[in-house]
Amino acid sequence: MAKEIIDGQTMTRALTRITYEIIERNKGIDDLVLVGIKTRGVYVAHRIESRLKQLENISIPVAELDITPYRDDQTHEETDLSSIKAEPLDIDINNKHVILTDDVLYTGRTIRAAMDALMSVGRPKKISLAVLVDRGHRELPIRADFVGKNIPTSQKEKIKVSMKEIDGEDKIEIE
Repeated sequence: MAKEIIDGQTMTRALTRITYEIIERNKGIDDLVLVGIKTRGVYVAHRIESRLKQLENISIPVAELDITPYRDDQTHEETDLSSIKAEPLDIDINNKHVILTDDVLYTGRTIRAAMDALMSVGRPKKISLAVLVDRGHRELPIRADFVGKNIPTSQKEKIKVSMKEIDGEDKIEIE
């Protein structure tokens, strides 16, 4: 049975807090680009961009990143791993500060795959990570720079993020 732990209003506040932290830590947002990990990370990126536009009256580029070919939990038996190439982004990330966005940070493997994908399409000056939820249980030495909410979980529990754009409502549940 799922239990709602964050409602839509609280999610909005968390994203606003992340946006303010991005503004404060970057002393300007001239070289920033947001790259959302498909699927819900893309919506997180667009919402942060929207808040930046409201707060600073500046629009920054947003791109979508599909990390599927880079996942280490997929079998690549017929694929030459050296030939894997991410789809080109519709923005230039060379010498930019990329803020990678995702909905939930768990083991760190998704983020590792995302960094591999980013490096295959460009050479960012810096990569930061913004996540809506950090649930712990890292398997790799990866941590988020911007976190909406830390939600300690057991490994048996699951975090389900629902977003209006794809699910019809904003909420975060623990199952």
